[in-house]
Amino acid sequence: MPRYYTWNASNFQRRKQGDAVPGYPDVRSTDALGRMYTVHPKNDECFYLRLLLVNVRGPTSFETLRTVNGVIFPTYRAACEELNLLENDTHCDTTIAEAIISASPYQIRTLFAIIISTCFPSNPCNLWHKYKDNMSEDILHQISITSRNHDVEMNEEIHNRALLLIEDMCYLMCGSSLIRLGMPAPNREMNDAFNRELEREREYQELDLVVQTNVPLLNSQQKEVYDTLMKAIDDGNGGLYFLDAPGGTGKTFLMSVVKAGEIQHSGCSCFFWNSSHIVRMMPYGSFSIKIIVKSSNY
Repeated sequence: MPRYYTWNASNFQRRKQGDAVPGYPDVRSTDALGRMYTVHPKNDECFYLRLLLVNVRGPTSFETLRTVNGVIFPTYRAACEELNLLENDTHCDTTIAEAIISASPYQIRTLFAIIISTCFPSNPCNLWHKYKDNMSEDILHQISITSRNHDVEMNEEIHNRALLLIEDMCYLMCGSSLIRLGMPAPNREMNDAFNRELEREREYQELDLVVQTNVPLLNSQQKEVYDTLMKAIDDGNGGLYFLDAPGGTGKTFLMSVVKAGEIQHSGCSCFFWNSSHIVRMMPYGSFSIKIIVKSSNY
């Protein structure tokens, strides 16, 4: 249309300047594109739509614009990538590669957030998958310290946590979510579960301290009860145990140590129901132990 017509206030008019069209003496043509509004790359799909309109000849529909070599792509951005209309990300790749030599994971995440928020790389997902382990090392270290397990390996939950931190930075920098910047969206529900797992590990640490501090304080009879119950838990046998002793001899103290030891040994949380006569412990596992504690009356 812009080749042969111009827009004049309310309608199109034939061009009066330009090259004569053979066979049509009153028709003029030109290579002018006409009036096309600029689009900021932050408005991503509109930006890529405009890029396709400029470069694709004779489109008949929006679907045609997204079709390359007979394949209909889901987004205008994907179609632009297939047509090689976007610059490669070599400069972004090199920048991150240089940063990982000396920068901390937090600094690498910040750099990555700046790149995808302001430089608009053509394929940020490739950069993420290439350097996601480098951006997540501090999270892995935190988990290994908290859980006291140095054999923890990188996994999806750790990468998801890093994505969340990056998305929070992008919100502050440009007000956009990762999915609008061409990145996968983080799973915030998974992160909630991740935080609960960290909290559980912290509780285990506290229980370790209770066991390490209080087990040496048990007398010989209390230690015998403790060892018997821990063996029943480790073997998975369960059972019914009666503990009978005079008041003030340390039954409550013993039961608190048993509770901590049970969770430490089995990894199961427990329900305790207390009265002056009975403590019932029922783990979630495949077995249960019922402990009845009575005070002898003299």
